[in-house]
Amino acid sequence: MQVLIAERLRALMREENLTQVELAKRIGIKQNTISAWLREKKEPCITSLWLLADYFETDIDYLVGRKDTP
Repeated sequence: MQVLIAERLRALMREENLTQVELAKRIGIKQNTISAWLREKKEPCITSLWLLADYFETDIDYLVGRKDTP
């Protein structure tokens, strides 16, 4: 299974027209952490995945590539 977090996160941010700074403020994560996720330097912990899934009204399986629809 290929983890698709960076790709899926970029697409969701683009759909919502969100910058890294805006997303960081809205979910309470540092902007440099989001940057590291998008550059595939780090992967979000489970708590961060919950925050992302809740914010984008999707599920973790979509974020990590286990299913194809949000």
